[in-house]
Amino acid sequence: MSPQPALVTFEHLHNGLGIGVDAPRLSWTLPSGAVAQTGYEIEIERAGVTETTGHVADSGQNFVPWPFRPLTSRERADVRVRVWTPGRSGPSGWSASASVEAGLLHPSDWRALPVAAAWPENPDTDRRPARVRRDFTLGRPVTRARLYITAHGLYEAEINGRRIGDDILSPGWTVYGERLRYYTYDVTDHVVRGANRIGAWLGDGWYRGHIGFDGGYRNLYGTDQSLIAQLEVLHDDGSTTTVATDSTWQAAPSPIVFSGLYEGETFDARLDDAAWSIPGQDTTGPWTPVTVHHRDPSTFTAPTGPAVRCTQILHPASVTAKADGRHLIDFGQNLVGRLRITVDGPAGTTVTLRHAEILQDGELATRPLRAATATDTVILPGGLFTWEPRFTLHGFRYAEVTGWPGELDETAVEARVYHTDMRRTGWFECSNPLVNRLHENVVWSMRGNFVDIPTDCPQRDERLGWTGDIQVFAPTASFLYDCTGMLDSWLRDVAAEQLPDGTVPWYVPVIPGGPQWTPIQPGAAWGDVATLTPWVLYRRSGDLNLLSRHFPMARAWVDLMARLAGPDRLWDSGYQLGDWLDPIAPPEDPAASRTDRYLVATGYFAWSARHLALSAAELGDDEAADRYSGLADEVAGAFRDRYVLPDGRMTSDTPTAYALALVFGLLDEPEQRARAGDRLAEVVLEDGARIATGFVGTPLICDALTDSGHVDVAYRLLTQTECPSWLYPVTMGATTIWERWDGLRPDGSLNPGGMTSFNHYALGAVADWMHRVVAGIEAMEPGFRKLRFRPRPGGGITWARARHETPYGVAAISWEQNATGMLVELTVPAGCEAVVELPRCTPVVLGAGDHRLDTTELDQLAA
Repeated sequence: MSPQPALVTFEHLHNGLGIGVDAPRLSWTLPSGAVAQTGYEIEIERAGVTETTGHVADSGQNFVPWPFRPLTSRERADVRVRVWTPGRSGPSGWSASASVEAGLLHPSDWRALPVAAAWPENPDTDRRPARVRRDFTLGRPVTRARLYITAHGLYEAEINGRRIGDDILSPGWTVYGERLRYYTYDVTDHVVRGANRIGAWLGDGWYRGHIGFDGGYRNLYGTDQSLIAQLEVLHDDGSTTTVATDSTWQAAPSPIVFSGLYEGETFDARLDDAAWSIPGQDTTGPWTPVTVHHRDPSTFTAPTGPAVRCTQILHPASVTAKADGRHLIDFGQNLVGRLRITVDGPAGTTVTLRHAEILQDGELATRPLRAATATDTVILPGGLFTWEPRFTLHGFRYAEVTGWPGELDETAVEARVYHTDMRRTGWFECSNPLVNRLHENVVWSMRGNFVDIPTDCPQRDERLGWTGDIQVFAPTASFLYDCTGMLDSWLRDVAAEQLPDGTVPWYVPVIPGGPQWTPIQPGAAWGDVATLTPWVLYRRSGDLNLLSRHFPMARAWVDLMARLAGPDRLWDSGYQLGDWLDPIAPPEDPAASRTDRYLVATGYFAWSARHLALSAAELGDDEAADRYSGLADEVAGAFRDRYVLPDGRMTSDTPTAYALALVFGLLDEPEQRARAGDRLAEVVLEDGARIATGFVGTPLICDALTDSGHVDVAYRLLTQTECPSWLYPVTMGATTIWERWDGLRPDGSLNPGGMTSFNHYALGAVADWMHRVVAGIEAMEPGFRKLRFRPRPGGGITWARARHETPYGVAAISWEQNATGMLVELTVPAGCEAVVELPRCTPVVLGAGDHRLDTTELDQLAA
């Protein structure tokens, strides 16, 4: 059989069921052994009719435009591709068929109404969730069945006693008034001819639950807890039965007595009947008519990325029995998820599960959780029982179990890890085990904070989509995981929350945040997510449509900065966070950094204007490209005039100031850049090669040192183990990235600040430098169509390797130093080329395939 391309994917989805566009773009990777593509043919089969493009002479294989009649709502198609490659006389074999099916593309497709429990409720105090259901009968055999579903709050659906899907916390958190996500499920195997029952568990979630800091807020989006569901069943004769939420549904209190994202969940199993969603079999009740609420189907949107799912199960590393009957469980890894327990005890026995990231004096350290009680409670029904909460998540390494009947066997408890089910795309490893653990900590922190939106932390009473955190971390995130679809969705919410004057909120979705965050003010580094993150995602994925979609948001942000700066082009007014969490900042004032916050603001103004110009050029808008390039030049000139002294030093003689000026290209002459680089190295070494930067400077400093000829100092920073440093938490047993460099102090005490998260990915942005410099792999063109391998060894690291699944296939590098130089093994994806720059060697260009290079041999060839 001829080699064939991989399965076609649609937009950023690997499962095309319920896609929200009528002409999804297509992507594929080439057959094994192919080096390039000269042409392709796409075939589509729908409703028994086959169409083909015929041979298309084109090398494109990433986001290829849909070449057929657009899909209509609910329409399904099977798509496959074959390609022509150099060295073959004919086409490859056909890829396997990939299925795509449109969701409900128009508001008029929706008949479902939001239905909720009708009994009196005080939504501030009475928080017992409901279950809703309806019986229905199907008179003919079933050919196909789809469930389109969303909620005001959270849902888990069942049909005939079986759960639908494996996702949790759906439909997730969006700006509900603008975008309410719905999911599509294939439920063909769940429904039967004859009697059926459909139902759903409901939870408050973000919609009306307790969220936010400063004591939190409830009912931010509404007071109703409603299900919106539309089951459509296609029969063998072509007829359709639709069962939609309406006044015919019924509701009853669920055995979940209370549920909150921060607080945890209480479940009284004595009140449950597992047959509640099986027609005619349950004894729960009473079931009463529902209340029907308002809906606006114009806000319903299909997902552009994966849902939140369980991706891993961890078993206890240790279980310690306390003298008072409690059990303390250590899972050996700080994670985000919840416990599943299997327990045998008398009816009415109460088992309580508490969670924390860290121990203090052998007990759970709950102070960093603030108002998030993170406590799950189950009241047993009697006999052997397995239970896991439904509508909550916790950030924890340790769990305390109270009330367990008898001794707790470690096989009876497991931690289930949950996050957005992104596909892993990047890996890194080197000869330094502490650096490897640091990188693993970055991965775990990303997993724990990519829960439908990119949050700052997963454990305390906050868990918000901070714009500055993801702005600095996006390069790392997009290497490690295919998160483009998820972040594209979140950026649409950023655009929805952007104020009319162009201000980008501190966090999205926006919720009240007290006087520091409300009313919303424009802030550098945080607001620049509008320009910089779409650019990063475009460079990593090659998705020009994404760049175009977010260009108006980016332009409005840069135009706002231009107005605020005025003719002198200096943004030196207003509230700024500056180099947030500089190590010298006192616990009570994280913005009190040693770097002038307006230097940071003006530097980011120039950087964003430059990237807006680059975006405009990519989009073919030459006028805008010229305009914003000129603006960037003006801001850079103003920056130099204000913040660079005649002797080459800066007004803020700090690592962040020099790093920002160097990386952002704000120093125009080689001599000026050289002096800044030398001074940066000096101030770093004056600090003992310990970290002296916050959220702004930390992602930049290693690149600034490397590019100014001080890669040795960058490695000194990376491998430093004294506090503050990246490796200090590793030496203290950290398994995720900390919010504060000294979250846990050398004496074992906790940092006294109110912000002391032990799972905060922002400072892990250094992993991007590790990928590009330590291992030596980076994109030179969008989508990695052209890439560079340029390892720059140092820090006593003798070998490193990295792998990234680009849109065109796997790119990889593995290098090892030997007595005479370096041995390097490379993989260039099909359809791509790579520039290889090895130490002391002339650069070479390589095509697709596997390559093995010896720098000694390259030196001899160059000679």
